[in-house]
Amino acid sequence: MRTADFDFILPEKLIAQHPLKSRDESRLFIVDRKQNAFHHTTFSHILDELSEHDVLVVNNTKVMPARLIGVKADTQAIIELLLLEQNESVWDALVKPGRRVKLGTKIVFGEGKLIATCVKEKEEGIKSFLFSHSGIFYEVLDELGEMPLPPYIHEKLEEKDRYQTVYAKEIGSAAAPTAGLHFTKPLLNAIQAKGVEIIEITLHVGLGTFRPTTTDTIEDHHMHEEVYQITETAAQRLNEAMRLKKRVVAVGTTTVRTLESNYSNQFHPGIYRTSIFIYPGYQFKTIGALITNFHLPKSTLIMLVSALADRETILKAYNEAVNLNYRFFSFGDAMFIK
Repeated sequence: MRTADFDFILPEKLIAQHPLKSRDESRLFIVDRKQNAFHHTTFSHILDELSEHDVLVVNNTKVMPARLIGVKADTQAIIELLLLEQNESVWDALVKPGRRVKLGTKIVFGEGKLIATCVKEKEEGIKSFLFSHSGIFYEVLDELGEMPLPPYIHEKLEEKDRYQTVYAKEIGSAAAPTAGLHFTKPLLNAIQAKGVEIIEITLHVGLGTFRPTTTDTIEDHHMHEEVYQITETAAQRLNEAMRLKKRVVAVGTTTVRTLESNYSNQFHPGIYRTSIFIYPGYQFKTIGALITNFHLPKSTLIMLVSALADRETILKAYNEAVNLNYRFFSFGDAMFIK
């Protein structure tokens, strides 16, 4: 299957540069697969689309201030790191410009509050770093790091919390699970009051989610592994939902990838890694509906939603969204595929 088959024309003006004043004021594009129809409303009306027979599954990962800007200790050249994943005392990171950083290179942040030493060079521009610092690492990172907004967002984010979901708990992501950004605490309370069960899982967003597709055929694309966790309680509740044949509504593609990776006759608690790549032809085992954002052309994310609703339907929906001036990507509007 060709990567170009998932391309579409998107005017730059439709790329949302900032979040709306209220999270649930975003628009909601509903794709009704049974009726083969599209509907338009606002996100707060997702409440009308859910019933007491549904289970809403969310990704409670929390975004790290993972973007660090420092200088090489020897030349004072400016170096930017995007932290991806911690392996014991070593962090994997993307480096810009990568050619300036070799084994042994030291990068200084915050006038020496944090120092990174390159200890390994890996594939696809990833390098490993050992950090030295005083105090608690995440406190230093919170002081010196910046929120890792995607490169297509050019405006400064005034409130850091707007790039976090209201249910974010488990720190470790290099990007937000953006489908969840539309929920407010009052809306979640109303959903629960309606009888919908809300279950939290964790997938720390990394390269597997946001790395662009560069191969001509999608089967040749390499998905990077990401870490996910399902607690004992969450596994039990998910297994009970499956036994009762409840509709599982996933919030975001990271939630879909977690559920589909873990399920084998039942859900299994624990910490795992996944590199699952979902594209048309995939047979879903767990989910019945999906809340998601509008994704980049030719991305693995638009391929995933095209597996749930066929490619022609998704591209038709995206073209309609463009014509109706929907807002795209991280701070954009939402889609509900049911």
